[in-house]
This record gives sequence, structure tokens and C-alpha cells, in this order.
Amino acid sequence: MCLALLAFASQAQEILKEMPKGYDTAQAGVAAGKIDTVQYDSKTVGNKRKALIYTPPGFSKKKKYPVLYLLHGIGGDEKEWLKGGNPQLILDNLYAEKKIEPMIVVMPNGRAMKDDRATGNIMAADKVAAFATFEQDLLKDLIPFVESKYPVLKDREHRAIAGLSMGGGQSLNFGLGNLDQFAWVGGFSSAPNTKAPAELMPNPEEAKKKLKLLFLSCGDEDRLITFSKRTHDYLFENNVPHVFYIEPGVHDFKVWKNGLYMFSQFLFKPVDVPSLTKYTILGSPAATNIRNVKYPQILPDNRVVFRTKAPNAQKVQIDLGKKYDMVKDTAGVWSVTTDSIGEGFHYYSLLIDGVALADPASESFYGMGRMASGIEIPFRNGGYYAMKDVPHGDIRVKKYLSKASNSWREMYVYTPPGYDQSTEKYPVLYLLHGGGEDQRGWATQGKTNLILDNLIAEGKAKPMLVVMMDGNLGSPMGPGSMSTAGDGFLKLFENELKQGAVPFVESTFRVQADAAHRALAGLSMGGIQTLYAGVKNTDMFSSLGVFSSGWFANNDALSGPHYAFAKDNVQAINGNLKNFWISMGGEQDIAYKNCKIMLSKYDELGIKYQYSEYPGGHTWPVWRHDLHGFSQVLFK
Repeated sequence: MCLALLAFASQAQEILKEMPKGYDTAQAGVAAGKIDTVQYDSKTVGNKRKALIYTPPGFSKKKKYPVLYLLHGIGGDEKEWLKGGNPQLILDNLYAEKKIEPMIVVMPNGRAMKDDRATGNIMAADKVAAFATFEQDLLKDLIPFVESKYPVLKDREHRAIAGLSMGGGQSLNFGLGNLDQFAWVGGFSSAPNTKAPAELMPNPEEAKKKLKLLFLSCGDEDRLITFSKRTHDYLFENNVPHVFYIEPGVHDFKVWKNGLYMFSQFLFKPVDVPSLTKYTILGSPAATNIRNVKYPQILPDNRVVFRTKAPNAQKVQIDLGKKYDMVKDTAGVWSVTTDSIGEGFHYYSLLIDGVALADPASESFYGMGRMASGIEIPFRNGGYYAMKDVPHGDIRVKKYLSKASNSWREMYVYTPPGYDQSTEKYPVLYLLHGGGEDQRGWATQGKTNLILDNLIAEGKAKPMLVVMMDGNLGSPMGPGSMSTAGDGFLKLFENELKQGAVPFVESTFRVQADAAHRALAGLSMGGIQTLYAGVKNTDMFSSLGVFSSGWFANNDALSGPHYAFAKDNVQAINGNLKNFWISMGGEQDIAYKNCKIMLSKYDELGIKYQYSEYPGGHTWPVWRHDLHGFSQVLFK
């Protein structure tokens, strides 16, 4: 690494800190910049308007400077930053430590109207509208004034805009809306005036090319954090580099001063884009947390911060595939920050003195053969299972008395949007979970309803029922594992499917009761159940989906009869199945080798199938993607 990069890396570590205490006060021996009040002619408003302008220590008219336009909130004016934030002192102290580039800072009045004072009803419609009008005042009047009166660099690369609260919304709206004018944009605790993300940045690829830095910050207790978070989520989904800086705090100058302290250190320098995800103090609460619970928190680089209170425990760990030792503070709170965790859904457990427990701070899911905690790590390509403003179907929980087992069983049934208002009969996908899970898996971990809602809304999938069965009959794992079990439980499942589930669904719901309108699919253990019951009953199902599964290569007793049946029924299988869809998660998927051997056997036998792989292991992100793909080919 060259010396310049080493220096930058060292500086980056310093920037990660919060503003030091007292940094917003005058320090002995620190040269001071100067603040002047100026007036400029505003053709937009039709009168003269005021602004404060900070020039740095050692300011010289013989040198040209970059410019930061720094905006106030809804209750302030051009003096709000000066009165509440001491920006000149923060900048002076940063200059003294050589942490920022010399720059001019313009603090205007963002309420672009003739009576622009923060008096009376500051929420009046005309006063709120004036904040939007300021865009034209800024671009057509103020910037030209500054560039005519001060020695400044006039290109977009040397022009930045940032603000607090209402001014943060203005900065995002005006900065991102005028990327030909601004290359540096910052929003501190941005307010509800912030435009919706897709409107802020309709062309993310163009923004990536033009932006030098986009900086978002907010206090974790600020009720307006949702506006910064939705912008961050959109930027994350579209892979737009940015800083999302969350710190302990509310909607006040402590947060805003720290925003200026942080943001100014980036300005008008080379930006180390890969390091941007490290610039935060706190993370975002996981979507899988219990309502209003702060931890676990996910940091922008997908490390996870766990905290739990157990004052009497001797040892506490997080088991997230890898075990992480937690450290106890004096209040009895244990905490740990993990390595970067792969995107998507993960089961985890608290280990308290060796006992595996569900984390009371997180939603619990039935997986691993018991109730366990789960955490959802943001997935950049997960928009297909996001909650969107589209018509939504329902998940119905149905109990039924199975004629196959003479016992009460439960299934989860997705009905598409408009089912109750329609007289139409629908096709059905019977969808099976994996080992250690049950009928809840596809509905909760799998997000089946959201995947289907979005596909149906886009016209990419036919409206259908999805029946999520409980595939646990007998002991699927046998004496050791499923690979050493016999086919008894598979026969039990086939009987349950044919004599229990299908008859109940077809007598209870408005469905089309023929093979052309039935499909069967499953993941892992459910994939083997699909192979066993589906291939033997192609007169009942026209499509089969096998996700992360395959017949075991080392169990001839289990797989041999299957291949023998397939060999004797090649013509019927190929003729009856419209889709024999087999997918895997790549070489790291534990079922990968078995599946590849099974496919080679099918090739020898002449069995037709469609095969695909998706990067990932034996995990829910892969299976969600499988359902997304498989459901699009059904019943067409």
C-alpha cells in the first residue's frame, strides 16, 4: 500500500469517531475563520435576501475555494446553524488538525418568500411551500451571487449541499435532482419533505457516475429516521455507494453537529468507496426484531450487533452457524459484533451457560427441529419478496381431519388477491418444507405470499392457491439421518398427499381438480418427498419442483427403486410432466453432489428436466429464488 493510501486509511479510522467533546467551542491557538452577513438580489422571490458566509482561516482572494451550501430546519433561518451548532468553530478545529479542505460555507435562508422569518405558524402552507421554491432561488440567484462575489471553483465537483431536518430534505431533493450542479450531498435527520426514493433518484446508474458522496445521518431515537432509512434501503437495493450514519440521539443539534463534523471531512477529496459501509456508530434494527426492539442491529457491512441482558449468566454466546462469545458489561448486558453475515434469512440461538434458547428480542421460527430465533440480513436483490403497494392475497391456517392418518393436521394456504370476490376456480401448487421445519416455513421464512403477490401484480405468474403442507409424518430422519432412513415415511407422505391434503383442498376451496392445474414442489426433505410422490403420480401433477435436493447417491435401498420406476415409466413421466424443474444453490449447497449424480442418472434414462443454479448454500435465499422462478412457469 502506498503512503498516500496509508495516510487515507489512518484518517478514515479517525473519522469513524464521534465529534470530540468540546470540538464546537473555541480552542486556544486555533486560527478562526470569519462569518459575514450578505444580501443578494433574488429574482425568484422579488426582493433582497440574507445569507451567512463562512470563509476559512487564512482566506485569500487570490485562491479559489470549493463551496458547501448548509441549510437549516423548518423552524430556523440563515442564523439557525450559527446559534445552535457553532459550525464555524467545528470547521476551525478541523482545519487546525488538517482534517478538511479549505472551503467556503454558505448558510442561506431556505424559506424562499418575502416574509422569510420563522415567525407565526411555521407550518402554514405558504411557508412550507417556500422551502420547495428555494430550489430556484438557490440555483438561479444565490449560487450566481456567491460565484460573482467570492473566489470559488464553479464546477459541480467543487460544490456540496447539506442540511438538517427540513434542510436535509431540501439537500436531498435539490442535490440529487440537480446532479449537474452538485457532486456532494448530505442529509442530516432529513424531514418528511424528502421525496420518495424512486423520485429522488430515478436513474441510479447515472447517479453512481456523478455523485462523489451521498451522506445520510440520523439519531436512532429520531422519529423521522424512517425517511432516511427508506432512502438508504433504496440506495442499497440499487447498489449506490453512500454513508448511512446512525448514532445515539434524537432530533437535535448534537446529531446535526456530528453530521457536519463527519460530512465535511469527506468533502473535496478522493473517496474510498469500499470503506463507506464502515462509517456508522449504530446499525439498523433487524426486520425480524420484536416490535420496537433495537437489537439485534445490522451494520451496513452486514456485521450484526447482538445484545441481551443476563446478569447472572457465566457465559453467553450467539450461535449463528459460528459461535460468538459475548462480553458482559457492569449492568449485566452481554454484547458481541459478528463477522459479516451472508444476505437473507438465518436461524440463530442464544447459548446461555450452554443452553440453547430463542432470543426474546427476535421473532421465533420453527426450524432446526425446534423454535429458534431468526434474523433477516438485507438482500440487495430481494425486491421480489418486498412488501409493495400491490393487491395482496391471504394466508389462511386450516385444520383438517386427515383420512390418511386419522388425525388432525394443519396446512397454511395462500389465496391470491380477489379470491373471495371471485367465482373463478384456481390452480394449486402444493409446497413442501425441509427437514426440521413445518407448514409455517414457506409462509414465514419463505415469504411465499409476498413473492406471489408481486409476481401476480406484474403479470408474471398466474393467480393460484399455494398449499403449504406439514410434511412431518413418522420420523424422517430414521436412525441416523435421512440418507440412512427407509422409504416408510415417504409412503406415509404420499398417502397423506393423495388421501388427506388434496381431497381436503379440493372440497374446501374453489380449485381446478385435475392434473393440468396441480403442481408439487419442495425444498431439501420436501424435494425428496416431491420426487417420491410426484414422479410416481404424474397423472395427478403436471409440474414438479425440486429445490436443493436429490436422491442419495449412497442409499441404493432408497434411490434404487425410484430409478427403476423412472426407467420403466420414462414415456409417461416425459409425457405427463409439463415442467420437471430442478434447482440448486451451487457447490456449497449440501445436496449439490447428490443432485448432480441424480441428474446424470436421469440423463442416462432419458428423463427430461429443466435445471438451474443460484449462488448460495442450503438456505432460504436460494429457495425463495427457486419459488420465484418456478411459479412463473406454472399453469401456462
